Amino acid sequence: MRHDEFPAGSVWLVGAGPGDPDLLTRKALRLIAAADIVFHDALVGPGVLDLIGPETERVSVGKRSGRHSKDQGTIDALIVAAALAGRRVVRLKGGDPAIFGRTAEELAACRAAGVPVHICPGITAASAAVASAGASLTLRGLARQLTFVTAHASAGKPLDLDWRTLSAPDATLAVYMGRAAAATVARQLIAAGRAPDTPVLVVVNAALPSERIIRGQLFALSFLVEAVSDDDPAVLIIGEAVAAADGRSAKAALAVTAPSNASNPA
Repeated sequence: MRHDEFPAGSVWLVGAGPGDPDLLTRKALRLIAAADIVFHDALVGPGVLDLIGPETERVSVGKRSGRHSKDQGTIDALIVAAALAGRRVVRLKGGDPAIFGRTAEELAACRAAGVPVHICPGITAASAAVASAGASLTLRGLARQLTFVTAHASAGKPLDLDWRTLSAPDATLAVYMGRAAAATVARQLIAAGRAPDTPVLVVVNAALPSERIIRGQLFALSFLVEAVSDDDPAVLIIGEAVAAADGRSAKAALAVTAPSNASNPA
């Protein structure tokens, strides 16, 4: 990597992708190899972490299921301090830094301190999830919209989303950090008009050897996530597009049949 691309005292926010090191960009590989210190999330795959050289300092700043090793302000301060000390800093984030990665806070902290900062995008979990399932996030004639939302709410606060907009029948909805809120997501979407038999994919540990793909329908979403542990990252993909997998039609790909009272889920 050219020194002018990654000079001492600068920061790169690097997308680590969903976990499979083969899904890293070539630029991400070069940045990791050139770094003096890497601050990494808990969701960065072990194969990606193995690419960090033995001479490079490695610092875990991960957050898992409400258990934070360091708060965001501390992470910001650590990144800035390392750069001001003249080190080449990589902040390695699971998926894509621009999607629910708290990138804005880290950009602002670096810029306020006069630290040069750049972003290297990565593959986000929803893209990896549907690729593994042999499906698509969009589908001509059936899924013209794609919305990314996080189901993580502040402690003690309800999940406050625009459910009527999210319930549009021609949209695919990718829900990040949605396992704990699966019952609420299903209930609110159906109440807002989304069909109970809307196809759903729950993809656990997308692109990792431990990946699991669970197929079903919206009314059964809370049941589908019951076997997913708190420590396993899962993305929920909701919409007609995800049923059109493996060459089958959207309706034929469904794995669960809605009961007669599906319009009034518990």
